[in-house]
Amino acid sequence: MIVGAGFSGIYLLHKLRDAGFKVLLVDAAAQPGGIWYWNCYPGARVDSQVPLYEFSIPEVWKSWAWSERFPGWKELRAYFRHVCDTLGLWPLMRMGSRVQSARFDEEGRRWRLQLEGGEGISTHFLLPALGFASKPYIPDMRGIAAFEGDWCHTARWPQQGIDLSGRRIAVIGTGASGVQIAQEAAKCAEKLTLFQRTPILGLPMRQERLTEDIQQRDKQGYPAIFVRRKRTNGGFECQSLDISALDVDATTRNNHFETLWRQGGLKFWYNNFADILTNREANRYAYEFWRKKVLARIIDPVLAEKLAPAEPPHPFGTKRPSLEQGYYEIFEQDNVALVDLKANAIIRIEPQAIKMEDGEVECDLIIFATGFDAGRGGLIDMNITGREGLPLWQAWEDGVRAYLGMAVSGFPNMLFAYGPLSPSGFANGPTSAEIQGDWICDFMVWLRRRDIDLFEGKPAAETGWTEMVAAAGAMTLFPEAASWYMGANIPGKKRQLINFPSVSGYAALCDEEAAGSYAGFAFEKLTRKDGPTI
Repeated sequence: MIVGAGFSGIYLLHKLRDAGFKVLLVDAAAQPGGIWYWNCYPGARVDSQVPLYEFSIPEVWKSWAWSERFPGWKELRAYFRHVCDTLGLWPLMRMGSRVQSARFDEEGRRWRLQLEGGEGISTHFLLPALGFASKPYIPDMRGIAAFEGDWCHTARWPQQGIDLSGRRIAVIGTGASGVQIAQEAAKCAEKLTLFQRTPILGLPMRQERLTEDIQQRDKQGYPAIFVRRKRTNGGFECQSLDISALDVDATTRNNHFETLWRQGGLKFWYNNFADILTNREANRYAYEFWRKKVLARIIDPVLAEKLAPAEPPHPFGTKRPSLEQGYYEIFEQDNVALVDLKANAIIRIEPQAIKMEDGEVECDLIIFATGFDAGRGGLIDMNITGREGLPLWQAWEDGVRAYLGMAVSGFPNMLFAYGPLSPSGFANGPTSAEIQGDWICDFMVWLRRRDIDLFEGKPAAETGWTEMVAAAGAMTLFPEAASWYMGANIPGKKRQLINFPSVSGYAALCDEEAAGSYAGFAFEKLTRKDGPTI
C-alpha cells in the first residue's frame, strides 16, 4: 500500500507493479501530483528546470513536451496525468481517499489502515510517500477566528481559486510561495502588504518558453542527463566546483559568480565554489555579490536595507534560495508595502485588519506563506502506530530518527519515501524519488525471494544513521540559520538537520546496504503455520 501520489508514490507504483507485486496507491487529493495538487496558488511553479524535473522513464519523456523551462502547477498536473495514462496506473490508484490512521497489528503481522469515511484496508507492507512538505504550518494568530475577510495557507489554496483583483491583501511570509504569489498579486491588488521576518535571498529565475522542436532535438541528450543527475549532490545536472572560492583571485571569483547569475535558476546555489556552504569567508563573497545585484534594482535606501541588508540575515544558501521574476521591483509600486516583523511585530488579527505594535494594516484577504512542518509533519498526521501501541509522533518527540531516511525502529514493514533524513529537501524531487524507488523495489524483491515475512530497522543502525546526518550538518553552515532545514520554523521542534546533504552520497550508502544483504535490518521468516522464526 502506497500513500501519496506525488513523484515518489507514482514511481513506486510503477516499479512495484512491474515487479509483479499486488499494490494499491491512495491519496487524499482528487488528482495525482502531490504538492502540485495542493499548491495551486497564482504563480506557483517549480524551481528545478526541465528536463531535470521529470521522470527518466523513456516512454514518458519521449511522448511529452513542456511549454516552459520552469513549469507552473497547471502544467505539472497535466504531466502527472500523462504519466498515469502512459504507464497505465489508474486502475491501481484511489484518489480522494484520505488515510486517517495506520496501526501495525502485531498478531496479524499486517498494517490496518482506516480511511476517511470508515473503510478499513489491511496491507503487508506500508509505503508512505507523502513528501517532506505535506503539512502546512500556520502560526498561532490571536483573533484569526474573528477575521471578517478570507484567509488561507498557500499550500491549501482553494481548488476553485481566489480572485486577487482589487483586494487588500496581506501576505505573511517571504519564502518561495510568498515571493511567487506576491509577484502575481502586485499586478492586480488594490493594496498588497508583505510581512517579512527574514529577507529572502532571491535568485533570478530566467524563465524561458520552450518549443516542441527544440525539445525533440535536445532529447538525444536526456539519457546522459538522467544518469548524471544521480551522481551529483543535489540531483541536478552539475554540482559545486572542486575549488575553493578563496583559492582564486577576485576577478576569477566574480566572473564565475556572474556566469551563474546569468544562467539563472538555482545554479548560483548548487554550481558555486566548493566551500560556499562550509566556509564563512567564501560564503560572504557569495552574499556580497548577491547583495550588489539586488541593490542595483532597489531605489529606496531604507527599503534596500530591509530586503538586502549589509549584514547577512544568515549564511547564503543555508535557507533555500527562491527564484524570482521581478520580485524586487514590485516594492517600487504604490500599491505594494513591506512590513519588517522584527521591527514591528504582529499583535493580533482584528476583523478587518492586522494589528501591529506600531499601527495596523487593513486587509480583506490574509495569505499565510509560512511553510511546513517539514519532514515529519505529514507522517505524523497519518496517525501511524507501531509496535506496542507506540505512535510515530511519540517516537519522534525528541527528534526524527530513521535508518537510511526510510525505516523507523518499532514500525515493522514500513518504508517511507522523500521523508526526513533522506536527501528530500536538498534534492531535485524526481531524482530522489527514483533513487529511493529503485532501492525499495529491489528490497521488496529480495524479501519475496527469501519468503521473509517481516523486516525492521535495527535500533543501532537507526541511531548511527541519525548521528551521521547530524555530524554531516555540523561540518556546514546550515546550523547557523533558523531555517526549516533545521526544523527551526516550528515552535518546540528539535533543532536538527532533517535532510541528508548529498544525493550521490546517499545513493552510494543505500547501495552498500543492499550489497551487504541489508545488515541494518532485522528479519523474520515464516517457516511454519504456527509462527515465525528469526
